[in-house]
Amino acid sequence: MVIEWNVHMFSADTERYPFHPQARYVPSPAMREADPLAAYLVHMKEHGIDRAVLVHPEPYGDDHRLVLDCLKRDPSRFKITSLFYPDDPDATTKLRDFAAQEPDLVGTRFHGYRGKNRYFESFADAGVRRIWETAVDLGLIVELHVGPSFGREVRDALNAMPETVVLIDHLCEPHTGNAVEFADILDLTRFENVYMKLSGLAHFTKDAPYYESAKPFTRLVAEAFGPDRLVWGDGSPKIVDVHLPHWSESDRAKVKGGNLARLLWSDD
Repeated sequence: MVIEWNVHMFSADTERYPFHPQARYVPSPAMREADPLAAYLVHMKEHGIDRAVLVHPEPYGDDHRLVLDCLKRDPSRFKITSLFYPDDPDATTKLRDFAAQEPDLVGTRFHGYRGKNRYFESFADAGVRRIWETAVDLGLIVELHVGPSFGREVRDALNAMPETVVLIDHLCEPHTGNAVEFADILDLTRFENVYMKLSGLAHFTKDAPYYESAKPFTRLVAEAFGPDRLVWGDGSPKIVDVHLPHWSESDRAKVKGGNLARLLWSDD
């Protein structure tokens, strides 16, 4: 089974689905679709993708109407994530209400990396910890779109809540940090519930579609996390074969979707 965790839905209908006033960026018109789910279903068919996690994108803030409308159209194949603002005193109540209403919610996402405006200063911030603790209590995955400079703070949060299941986005945006900071990210492999996403290669390499120039780096990260804690995230699942040809077919299948099937669709 092939499962993608990184699908963003962006709608051309900005009246029905307006961007949030606190959005840190707005997707270009070229990224917006009249029917984003229909466009993604074409992509799924083209690349042999069976299921996907629709990752609620940052420009919509804590307004989840678009991702929910997409989920309602095909709930058997999709799960969703959420986003809430750590400085919102009602964030944890909103998260609990959302989880109670939507059984296909599987995670909540934090954003923060060097060079971008951030929603918080530290993972030790009270608002961040409240959302994190609530996510753990609800059995949700904590999805981290962060850079390497946050590695030690994430370690401290995991020491306080080692039961957390963490998924780090986009190889931890390595271009936003340095080698010493990335060593802190690799150190997170000692927590058995920390997963890394093989995605975001286009953020720091340009040789699409498979970004083979990044292979020495992706191999280093893949070996650190191992086949049971690496998940594929965007583009084509063939990226897994191109970057990890030394792994067995069964191990590459785990990365392409087996690990997410175990985490998210284990009842099937």
